[in-house]
Amino acid sequence: MTHAAPAGRHPVAHLAPGLALVLGVGAAALGGAALEVRWFGQPVIEALVLAILLGMGVRSSARLPESVTPGVDLAAKEVLEVAIVLLGASVDLPLLLRAGPALAIGIVLLVVLGLAIGYGLGRLMGLPHPLAVLVAAGNAICGNSAIAAVAPVIGADREHVASAIAFTAILGVLVVLGLPHLMGPLGLSEYQYGVLAGLTVYAVPQVLAAAFPVGTLAGQVGTLVKLVRVLMLGPVVLFFTVTHRAPSPHADAHVMGARSGRRAFTLARALPWFIVGFLVLAALRSAGAITPALGGQLKTLSGWLTILAMAALGLGVDLRALRKVGAPVVVTVSGSLLALVAMGVGLIRVLGIR
Repeated sequence: MTHAAPAGRHPVAHLAPGLALVLGVGAAALGGAALEVRWFGQPVIEALVLAILLGMGVRSSARLPESVTPGVDLAAKEVLEVAIVLLGASVDLPLLLRAGPALAIGIVLLVVLGLAIGYGLGRLMGLPHPLAVLVAAGNAICGNSAIAAVAPVIGADREHVASAIAFTAILGVLVVLGLPHLMGPLGLSEYQYGVLAGLTVYAVPQVLAAAFPVGTLAGQVGTLVKLVRVLMLGPVVLFFTVTHRAPSPHADAHVMGARSGRRAFTLARALPWFIVGFLVLAALRSAGAITPALGGQLKTLSGWLTILAMAALGLGVDLRALRKVGAPVVVTVSGSLLALVAMGVGLIRVLGIR
């Protein structure tokens, strides 16, 4: 979300409080990881995950001033997008694509089934139609981003959006912490784990946090799979635009956007710029236009920016919001996630991904 600077205030000054907070949390995460290496010989909790946890701790233990919101939002969105683009300069695209087109078809199928299962479970638990749609979209595609994109199209109430986002954001962090522990019991290779992370973890930054601590290949594969999954947001939004022509009479136009709570479908929402940038740099790297040395430098810069984005992600998760989330939402989101993980593992086995 773009925040306009107050009249008479320089844009940089407008962003400074939030960026300073993000930098502080990111620096603390790097420092904590360095101490872990010094004490234990290796990081017990990687800096990416530590940044999320520290950010959550700060957000949940104190009431942050509104002045930090613009800078935190910038780090969580634009800084992350730049990090993803730069990551493309270090990937081996042919290696990442070795699963072939069958994986892309499987991703589409998984998203469709995830939407159907999430919506059906939500309705079974008594959730109203708009909230069931939001929970299903958040689980199947990309968490809060999908919820925010679909909400204005279906004319969802502000309360529905808040409920869907609150538990999805918190459960997403729990997935980041827990998913790597499934790698051993499921007998997954690093490549397979990257595919599973990209198929199941909600948001792009959460995929990075769940996959890169396992290994570079897992992180790169997870990122690519996740970006393909994100591309499904465009068709899904278009589908709901067509099927929800009449906005809800309770839609909050101020919160949800223009046109009485509905927002038009645009190409930019179907094909985000950072996905294009990632693929372009990956292609240039594979073609030799970007040298390994430059690719390594850009990867390091991407890593630093990603840690800042993780800090911002954590600063956006308030554990106190759990008190406002009802049991039906908790059961629906949790059940949908378990179904997504099961389908992801099944897809890896069926396609013979190694």
